Amino acid sequence: MVNGGDSRSVTVEVNDSVSARLTHPVVLVLDNLRSAYNIGNIFRLAEVCRLESIVTCGYSASPPHPKLEKTARGCDKLVPCRHADTCARAVMELKSNGYQVIGVETIKEAASIWDVSITPPVALVFGNEALGISRDTLELCDTYARLPVYGYKNSLNVS
Repeated sequence: MVNGGDSRSVTVEVNDSVSARLTHPVVLVLDNLRSAYNIGNIFRLAEVCRLESIVTCGYSASPPHPKLEKTARGCDKLVPCRHADTCARAVMELKSNGYQVIGVETIKEAASIWDVSITPPVALVFGNEALGISRDTLELCDTYARLPVYGYKNSLNVS
């Protein structure tokens, strides 16, 4: 359930064609994603949803990157992004700035996304395609959510 809570938005100057835009107070945090193509797709998702920003962590590709740019299709220039050496450090900073941190993961402690109380501003942490969210970062999350899937596989592509 999404709580009405804080209705903060940010104004971001990104380029001449898009000088300012209203965004939702949601940050995507990417914990050591392997595929720059996946990250490019995540930029597209963040842009169409008008999310606040993306934080790439560890060895996750960050703009400018040719493979990321190929799938981002210009969204890497529209969505603010910063890079953090470690995901744990990025999560601690977001928490100190008042963000609720939700690890999106398939662990047994994760409730269905539909059953998680979300209070903006929120940071959603997504983990490595094969390994998931790192243990030290998982321990820092306020709660965990999973996207319900009903097929044989228990997860979707991170993008």
